[in-house]
Amino acid sequence: MGESRIRTPLEVVDFWCETLTAKDWWQSTPALDAHVRETFAETHFALSQAVTAPWQASPEARLAAIIVLDQFPRNMYRASPLAFATDWIARREARLALEAGADKAVPYDRRHFFYMPLEHSEDLADQDLSVALFEAHGDEMYLDYAVRHRDVIVEYGRFPHRNAFLGRVSTREEAAYLAEPGAGF
Repeated sequence: MGESRIRTPLEVVDFWCETLTAKDWWQSTPALDAHVRETFAETHFALSQAVTAPWQASPEARLAAIIVLDQFPRNMYRASPLAFATDWIARREARLALEAGADKAVPYDRRHFFYMPLEHSEDLADQDLSVALFEAHGDEMYLDYAVRHRDVIVEYGRFPHRNAFLGRVSTREEAAYLAEPGAGF
């Protein structure tokens, strides 16, 4: 069958933080989504089963685990419930990484990935922590996104743009929100 396609933490960080740009992160293409899926699906599956010691061995390894669990599924499984399936594991790993101070031990332009699993949560306490972390981080663009995510959770208790993918019925208020230009994330 060939060699294992489970990638290392270094391979993940090199690809996501060195090969790609911020534009790639936030404005993906079908080709990039396919590449992430082909290259990292086995790694994502393995981490969904167990985040092993090598993925917690250093701040960069913790960063890689969070990228695999929080960012990659949004590319690999776009417009599918699988895009959010490992969010709870990403949140757990983010909290462990924050407790270990891992976010402060990586370059500034990578720290926000430690906070994003909290921003992706539909729990208001996670959202409040996300906003606090982004305030301390000091990047206005990321803070604006964090506040906007929290505002949606305050208003609706969930992200209405996920309803169709997750088989949830939108309320009238959510349907009106989703009809607005630029609604969702």
